[in-house]
Amino acid sequence: MNLFSEAKKVIAGGVNSPARSFSGVGGEPLFFKSAKGAYIRTENGRELIDYVGSWGPMILGHSFPPVLSSIKKAIENGLSFGAPTTIETKLAKKVKDFIPSIEKLRMVSTGTEATMSAIRLARGYTGRDLIVKFEGCYHGHVDSLLIKAGSGALTHGAPSSPGIPKSLAKNTLIIPFNDCDALKKIYESYGDQIACTIVEPIAGNMNMIKPIPGFLEDLQDISKRHGSLLIFDEVMTGFRVAKGGAQSIYNIEPDITALGKIIGGGLPAAAFGGKDKIMSHLSPEGPVYQAGTLSGNPIAMNAGYTTLKHIEKPSFFEKLHLQSEKLMLEMKKIASKNNIPFEVVYEGGMFGFSFTKNGPIKNYNDIANSEISLFKEFFHLMLEENIYFAPSPFEAGFMSSKHTEVEIDSTLSAVEKVFKKIAKKSI
Repeated sequence: MNLFSEAKKVIAGGVNSPARSFSGVGGEPLFFKSAKGAYIRTENGRELIDYVGSWGPMILGHSFPPVLSSIKKAIENGLSFGAPTTIETKLAKKVKDFIPSIEKLRMVSTGTEATMSAIRLARGYTGRDLIVKFEGCYHGHVDSLLIKAGSGALTHGAPSSPGIPKSLAKNTLIIPFNDCDALKKIYESYGDQIACTIVEPIAGNMNMIKPIPGFLEDLQDISKRHGSLLIFDEVMTGFRVAKGGAQSIYNIEPDITALGKIIGGGLPAAAFGGKDKIMSHLSPEGPVYQAGTLSGNPIAMNAGYTTLKHIEKPSFFEKLHLQSEKLMLEMKKIASKNNIPFEVVYEGGMFGFSFTKNGPIKNYNDIANSEISLFKEFFHLMLEENIYFAPSPFEAGFMSSKHTEVEIDSTLSAVEKVFKKIAKKSI
């Protein structure tokens, strides 16, 4: 039986999220049955070393026993109440301890909900309509954020999907990531109309791209000068690149932070939070309405709380960073030895690599102009070696605490073999 063909008969596109479809690399997606530690197993019995980690949340590895135990214990008390539970408060306090810029927060169920709600809150708080986002940064499938750049560097966006009204897209301004001049110019033109700027402080949806020196600092300063709010989308980087997220690395304090992935310990959960004076504008205290019947689900809250307890020691991220560093730097050495253009980036348990001759990737155009065909070839050859990287050149990779020297050395052996094949083919 062809599992993908069967799925396409009853599921739109055969997948419940486009990122799973392998459309970025070609071929048919793998169907997974189980996972443990650093390994994931397919329906047909293949075991692969996994660097996707359910797109980020499995920082402790798959099926981490304490997380599973906390879930099983919580399930015995019921699945959902649609009413307050003490575990919501416990997790909120833990998040606040990790990220001091969050004075109060609101739990939701997905990263998309978190960013959508953060944008609404920013507009309600400031009384303004315009928002600024950066080309290539993905913040979920929110109408006002699923916008593509126009022809110029400083432009109103255009809908990137049917179903988004052009009138709504006009309220979103698009500029290139890491472009300080474009940022200043757009605020000069629209500063008194901009409710907020939303950004991934370390981009993870156009591969992995770090901010250039001064970019986040300029963003913080210019937002304050114009009475605009700064929203950090740390759905991916929160508790992944560092205990306090990317904002702790760059010493930037956003007005609102969106969180997801790890906060649910592998289950659907997310949050957004910030300064008390801003969060107090949310209903039932304030006029900005936001709600979710299953928000703060006790099963997900227990999984998230247990996960955060196990990653709170500074040594956890120090070790994770060293593992990411070893994998990336050794891959770069092997590529160089085989004359393959290759750039790497990493921070904590997050990494990215690209096939390019043009130096480090700084924005969407850089990754879009990289050698995408070479990535596709690399991806499929590594899959043959039972190594599972993200099936797209525009996605970051993820390290877990269960990726030991054994898994990393096995991966590097596979990389050596694959790069030799690629080099031989190009001669």
